[in-house]
Amino acid sequence: MKKCILIVEDDPAISRLIESNLFVAGYETVCAMDGQRALDSLSGHHFDLALCDIMLPELDGFELLPYLRERNIPVIFVSARTDIQSRIQGLRLGAEDYLVKPFDILELLVRMEKVLARTASSENKIRYQDITIDLNSRSVFMGQEPILLKPMEYELLCMFAKHPGMVLTREKLLRQVWGDEFFGETRTVDVHVSALRRKLNLGERLATVYKIGYRLEADA
Repeated sequence: MKKCILIVEDDPAISRLIESNLFVAGYETVCAMDGQRALDSLSGHHFDLALCDIMLPELDGFELLPYLRERNIPVIFVSARTDIQSRIQGLRLGAEDYLVKPFDILELLVRMEKVLARTASSENKIRYQDITIDLNSRSVFMGQEPILLKPMEYELLCMFAKHPGMVLTREKLLRQVWGDEFFGETRTVDVHVSALRRKLNLGERLATVYKIGYRLEADA
């Protein structure tokens, strides 16, 4: 079942940006342009996570947070407020995370995944066509056959499987998988992608985007 995300954002351009990228990443979304509309939407939907601005008409994000928490909806604040007082207040009130605008959409998705993983009660697996990734045991299967991957191959596969249909640049993959302190070349990504294609028979499903990076085709 797809995760449903509540987007509470009064800037239409930012709201559309988040909504379109979450759609590509496989999420369902409901958008609210102010705190009161967000509150009204709670009675008609089940939300797995809320992405909430702070400076909102009607009810602001801090005022809305208790209503979300009492329904066990984890919250990530996405705000232009950069002061440490706002971050501390949001986290102390019970938000799971705090992301400052402007933000990188991949960073938002990664933070969402971490929050959803912490708060999820269902089995912790990712499925892509005939491939199953068990995040608890770090095991990978094609059908019923276990596939042995090296640690970085496994991490790279998880990045692709969590973001099907999205173009991931080599630079972003290096930062997210190998870390900011890795000083190797982007050729490292190419070598590991070739290994994934071979071991998992991904072929053209793991597509090269010329001079940019790679995209795992969305699961039909």
